[in-house]
Amino acid sequence: MPAWHGILKRNKQIILEKYSFCDIFLMSANNNTLEKYMQYVDFQKVFKDFTVFSLVDMRQVEPGFYRRRLNEWQEKGYIKKVIKGYYISSDLALDEKILFEIANRIYGPSYVSFEMALGYYELIPESVYGITSASTRKTSHFITPVGEFLYRTIHPKLYFGFEFLNNNGKLFKLASPEKAFLDFLYIKTELRDAADFKGLRINREIFHKLMDRNKMNVYLNAYGQKSLKRRVDNFLGYIGHA
Repeated sequence: MPAWHGILKRNKQIILEKYSFCDIFLMSANNNTLEKYMQYVDFQKVFKDFTVFSLVDMRQVEPGFYRRRLNEWQEKGYIKKVIKGYYISSDLALDEKILFEIANRIYGPSYVSFEMALGYYELIPESVYGITSASTRKTSHFITPVGEFLYRTIHPKLYFGFEFLNNNGKLFKLASPEKAFLDFLYIKTELRDAADFKGLRINREIFHKLMDRNKMNVYLNAYGQKSLKRRVDNFLGYIGHA
């Protein structure tokens, strides 16, 4: 029990003897506000290293945690709900890597891939894609107060090829350049020839610099799709002469 609980209890008798009912009512209301605030301060200390937290996280620390407190903290502007069951602190400074952490956490297993990863590596021009991720779960799309998160389904055997990147001591999963490229072609089956590839505006110099062809071939074999291999070969022929 926090130390301030004991202080409030010890002062209760003094208050009853010294003040009128009206005074006590007003002081009680103030103390309730203080108690709720102090509960949030205690929470901040415990979860200071969490980018995203859930009700499950709260109850692992305090089994009797009351869900209504989360609603109260939202109303007071202390926290924000990302999607059902997941929250962030309202004063969290959002940037790209923080959003990647959030994307990994709120719908897993998943890793950032497709357009967002290609943009991160500067392989394609920056644009408004939302945070695109690969997941073994069903395709889902969340529009939230902190950003847009899109998850596309991949076969469980293709859940590999991502790296754990460090963001101030916290890790997030991001597809390697080779995997992000293959994931993208895997879902974009309409991309087949030079006319289609031109519209992607792939940065040729960065592509040749980042892509490990041996790694790409190993990854490509795991997909087991002849049609994908043909399209990759077509793209490599295109980018080699672009």
